[in-house]
Amino acid sequence: MNLLKDSPKIGDLAHGRDNNFNLIRMLAAFGVMVSHAYPLALGPETTEPFETFLKGDNLGRASVFAFFAISGFFITKSFHFKTSFGTFVRARVLRLFPALIVMTVIVAILGGLFISADPDYWTIAPKYVAWIITFQGLVFTGGPKLPGMFADNIYPDAVNGSLWTLRYEVLCYIGVAIAGLLGIFLRPRLFLALAIAYVALYLIVPMYTGRPVITTMLYIGIPFVFGAGFFVFRDQIPLTIWGALLLSVLVVLLRPTILFLPTFMLALAYWVFLLGYANIPALKQYNRLGDYSYGFYIYAFPVQQLGSMLGFTTPLSNILFAFPVTMILSALSWHLLEAPALTLKASRA
Repeated sequence: MNLLKDSPKIGDLAHGRDNNFNLIRMLAAFGVMVSHAYPLALGPETTEPFETFLKGDNLGRASVFAFFAISGFFITKSFHFKTSFGTFVRARVLRLFPALIVMTVIVAILGGLFISADPDYWTIAPKYVAWIITFQGLVFTGGPKLPGMFADNIYPDAVNGSLWTLRYEVLCYIGVAIAGLLGIFLRPRLFLALAIAYVALYLIVPMYTGRPVITTMLYIGIPFVFGAGFFVFRDQIPLTIWGALLLSVLVVLLRPTILFLPTFMLALAYWVFLLGYANIPALKQYNRLGDYSYGFYIYAFPVQQLGSMLGFTTPLSNILFAFPVTMILSALSWHLLEAPALTLKASRA
């Protein structure tokens, strides 16, 4: 029996929403929280989980890689099956921005009422909120900060250190739109050539430029490209435990080389999709709750900073404080805001 030939392909399984990706995204968001708990509680020199094996990356970055791989697949799928370009854009805006805006306003108001004692707070806070609401914070670096927030913490004035990835998420969405309009997803060989060129640029460009936006985009975009590739080649890529184990062995073998991180990202993406489409009814029960992962992701950091301010200054105590609070906020965000907003995705053609 040919295991690869007889194994289901991604395209055989990628139908409907009866899968485990909501749960995987939630676990990834929790992984980011766990990773952040170490520097927030103990300082920037603290070694985070998996940092040694990942050669400077860590559990938080690996969790972001998982997010981007899933996003690459489903955003490409969304573009492929769009009813119109406007519908595609509206879906992306409705998924990201309502919850982001509300979170920003809530944090700014509560920060001024209960945390910051800076006399200029209420003068600067509207500028900070406007920076996010007008989406400048996802396009440009810098911008106003909320003064006096968490002033005695290890990271004073750091309100939401998780939001840096949203800039690159939006850039990836723009990349999908451009590639889709050019028909690249309909030409698998061209897509494969461009994907290989992208990884090559990631390996080469840092040698010639120190511009962080460029190097970070190349770095963080790799799992997104892999996810998009899983969609483009969905009818050719089998999902099998043997394939996942083979990629895992390859990761270990290539660890001393510059190909380690891209190979790790590929193996991680493959495991994510293998588990995402695994037919395990008990795991699928999570879907009854909803998709809390985005709300968890955007609320976790300020809640963890609040925990550090209140004296939860070990990684475990910080997590134990932040998890239930963030879970409540993310559930409210999903049921009161995110899910209703998503019903507007196809309200107009």
